[in-house]
Amino acid sequence: MIPEAFQSFYQNQHADRWSELCHALMQTSARCERRNAFAEATNVARTFNEELVEKIPELDGCYFLDGEQDSEALAEGLQCYYRMDPASVLPARALDVQSGDRVLDMCAAPGGKSLILAEALAEQGHLTTNEWSRARKEKLRSVLKAYLPDEMLSRVRLTGHDASKWGLYEPDTYDRILLDAPCSSERHVLHQAAELKKWKPSRSKLLAQRQYALLCSAILACKPGGRIVYSTCSVSVLENDENIRKLIKKKGDSFHCVTQSISSYGEQTEFGWQILPDKYPGWGPMYWVVFEKC
Repeated sequence: MIPEAFQSFYQNQHADRWSELCHALMQTSARCERRNAFAEATNVARTFNEELVEKIPELDGCYFLDGEQDSEALAEGLQCYYRMDPASVLPARALDVQSGDRVLDMCAAPGGKSLILAEALAEQGHLTTNEWSRARKEKLRSVLKAYLPDEMLSRVRLTGHDASKWGLYEPDTYDRILLDAPCSSERHVLHQAAELKKWKPSRSKLLAQRQYALLCSAILACKPGGRIVYSTCSVSVLENDENIRKLIKKKGDSFHCVTQSISSYGEQTEFGWQILPDKYPGWGPMYWVVFEKC
């Protein structure tokens, strides 16, 4: 049973859409297999039964597999495929990392987006992956080791800092910053009875305050002319467009939003983009917005 306070909170935000959206959030999440470009470079081929594979349009290297397929193949010790929500691929690619960039992934665990950023760096550049939670940091470490070759690992720094203070210590440092912020993660809450029982309306408000601090830190740490992508897996507007509205009001002279989409996936919000599972069954939720620092 979903508490009335939870229903009311999101009904007020999504109006008539909430009933279908809530139902969609209760369904099974979609997961795709994303090919590891570093494993592919070893020329160890892995074939799928073509009848059991569905390529995902516009998401190169991403596939839906049926339950009979095995995605644990290794190529010279590296995992070949990483399982993730296909919606999560889009914010990482929207960062538009170029070879030679200095990149920061502020809240990087479990690591799927970090792998996409590392691949985009190719043969040059450096990636800092940060995760404040000690347990999640160790999960991130294991993912990086399983998917990245030694040469790439030598250009990856793994840290465990409070990212809300990052900009104070490394101002104007990074060409690209991904802030996939801790959020309400309503899909997870709806599938966990204990979490749903603990839920309060203040949860989203407190998280939005934390996210805003992280956003301010990202702007400080980004080089002038650099790019930031902010993303959440929340459906709360407090953590999404309302956070951006507040940021524009207080710091709008230091950045501008990039409104051009990288694909046909998602629907446009006031400041960014979102993928919601009532329109993309099983996908997301995922919200992202792209900034460029002035």
